[in-house]
Amino acid sequence: MSPTTRDDRPIRVLLVDDEPMVCAHLSTILGAAADIEVVGTAEDGAAAIEAVTRFRPDVVLMDLRMPGVDGLRATEHIAALPHPPVVVALTTFDADTYVTRALRAGASGFLLKSTPPEDLIGLVRVAADGHTVLSAAATRRLLGPAGPDPRAVLRDLTEREREVLACLGRGLPNARIARTLHLSEATIKGYVSRLLVKLGCANRTQAGLLAREAGLGR
Repeated sequence: MSPTTRDDRPIRVLLVDDEPMVCAHLSTILGAAADIEVVGTAEDGAAAIEAVTRFRPDVVLMDLRMPGVDGLRATEHIAALPHPPVVVALTTFDADTYVTRALRAGASGFLLKSTPPEDLIGLVRVAADGHTVLSAAATRRLLGPAGPDPRAVLRDLTEREREVLACLGRGLPNARIARTLHLSEATIKGYVSRLLVKLGCANRTQAGLLAREAGLGR
């Protein structure tokens, strides 16, 4: 079954990077997929914010280090919109702090700029479907040695909360979690909100990282 968006239209993607060659490269890769449409590019965070309003993309691939308004501030602004697109940070992963800050700002995950073309297309589809896009190999580095002990924080969770957290670790959206656990989507939203408070996480992506580090969701 070929991937499609919820309304069977192409996935609209906005590319944000201060290097035109990077945007051109990504545009060429994504343009090869019949179900993905690159609707625009932006060279800094300010232009990205304006482009989101103009093009209404489903997914924004956001470079983090840019002059002027950087990707962190742009992500925070976009995430605060009434109906924000999915923002995925683009990184060379030479600065863990930037990735962590992007997740806290509202990014739904991150992709390495070195991601192979065939994987990039698939991961954009995953992001558009509401799943968390993460580099599993980098989970430990993102959490860092100063972060909470993952297994310790799980001790305060109920069995159902652990089940929901495990689903977040697998990158599942609320609707899929609801079907998996035979609960309503509204109930799952409540569980996720409480989990974020209990775990001290800014968003579900951070909770998903914590779940993976604790051995859940694999």
